[in-house]
Amino acid sequence: MGRYIVKRLISMLITLFFIITITFVLMHTIPGGPFTGEKKLPPEIEAALNEKYHLNEPVFVQYTSYLKNILKGDLGPSYQIKGETVNHIIAQTFPASAQLGVIAIAIILLIGVPLGVIAALKQGTWVDSGVMFIAILGVTIPSFVIATLMIYVFAVKVNILPAARWGTWKHMIMPSIALASYSFAFIARLTRSSMLEVVSQDYIRTARAKGLGEGIVIFKHALKNALIPIVTYIGPLAAGLLTGSFVIEKIFAVPGLGRSFVESITNRDYTLIMGVTIFYAVFLVGMILIVDLLYGLIDPRIKYDD
Repeated sequence: MGRYIVKRLISMLITLFFIITITFVLMHTIPGGPFTGEKKLPPEIEAALNEKYHLNEPVFVQYTSYLKNILKGDLGPSYQIKGETVNHIIAQTFPASAQLGVIAIAIILLIGVPLGVIAALKQGTWVDSGVMFIAILGVTIPSFVIATLMIYVFAVKVNILPAARWGTWKHMIMPSIALASYSFAFIARLTRSSMLEVVSQDYIRTARAKGLGEGIVIFKHALKNALIPIVTYIGPLAAGLLTGSFVIEKIFAVPGLGRSFVESITNRDYTLIMGVTIFYAVFLVGMILIVDLLYGLIDPRIKYDD
């Protein structure tokens, strides 16, 4: 496993290098610049800003300088927020997105997986139909619609939850449910189909024929192997949820990373766009590596060889 992890870390570094390069090239290919807006700056001020941030240098020089700074952990200054660095902006906004993402992931796993297991065990009954009906609703109704409905009901009509902002546990309830709605429904359907496939295998019938209790058969033998596709899905999903959802954060005015990313695109804040993209990419490749390592723990038949 040690050699496998080393090889994967090397491939992750290569992947991140290409992501950084492609993002940098795209930012410098887009027409206009970070100081190009509806209100055009005087030419001398724009020239001074370009000189201050070294944007008047050749693109290759800017690229090599940016790579050197990244190796030092420096994502550069924000072009639009005075006196702020990209590192500081991410450090300020990531905790709120991470809190929201952790709660959403907990809802997805603690509700979606059990409902999928119950639906599989009660296949063809009203319980199965009810769970699948809820899952279909969650998949088909967009999260922003669910968020709007919850605000109308729980904040406007009933007035038991705050409509927006961030700070207390009450502020976390509605955005986390809205963020988890689609994935929770998808996980429930995925768990059901995976469980149905596993419980039809010969080793499950053998375990039952040996007289093992139904609980042991389901939770020790069937569910463990049914988790493979769930873990595959939840890995990249966790990276996306933890680094912010700009739709949900915008609706509920959550001061998270997703909201900052959208604002950086609107403001043409190139360094912030690249910094958040790199930050998400690191999370994504890291979660994919964790998923690959979890495969061996879930199913001992999976070996990490060349």
